[in-house]
Amino acid sequence: MAVSFKTLLSNACLLSKYNNMPVNTTIDYKSYIAKSILFEDYLKAFEDVVETNIKLPEEKQIHNFKYYPLNLQRTQRILKQYIATDELLEAINTLDKPLHWLVITEPWCGDASQIVPVIANIAAASEGKIQLHLVYRDENLELIDQYLTNSGRAIPKLLQLDEEYNFLAHWGPRPVAAQQLVMSLKEQNVEHDELATIVHKWYAENKAADISTELLALIKEA
Repeated sequence: MAVSFKTLLSNACLLSKYNNMPVNTTIDYKSYIAKSILFEDYLKAFEDVVETNIKLPEEKQIHNFKYYPLNLQRTQRILKQYIATDELLEAINTLDKPLHWLVITEPWCGDASQIVPVIANIAAASEGKIQLHLVYRDENLELIDQYLTNSGRAIPKLLQLDEEYNFLAHWGPRPVAAQQLVMSLKEQNVEHDELATIVHKWYAENKAADISTELLALIKEA
């Protein structure tokens, strides 16, 4: 079923309220593109880290490694399962100029494991109309600090740029419904591990439907 423009606009408005800093349009986005990596390289590095660290005793593993193996499994599964919707493909086909998607992410991030492979599949399906670039959050704090969510460095964040690397829009760190769920759980002082379980269950049941809808809205903004 096609998503109405009214619904897309409503989602975009809801997303904007989570981002509590004005967007800095003077950022040299081209410089971040220049030092970005392709998704294929990101995934290969992800796999290498898991292969290397899983053999080490816990005290010698990299920081936050406990999240890596399951996040890698999620990423690989979604890469195999997710197919861009007809509505997304139609919107991409109407683009008369290419877009750059600059994504701020980290392999240890659970939300990134659910979202980045969807973004990667959409970019791949665009056949070059959407060019995907990834940068690590912890190596680019000055960039993520321009896109805080409720004063936090939440990721992933997708920055949509035009063909000349001018800022157009941003999205993330989660679909609206997932963000509202997280905020509600935090207000209830739910422990981190339980919160993560509930949110990942939401992702599993939603099957990337909300991500698809909101990225469709982002593309339509272009």
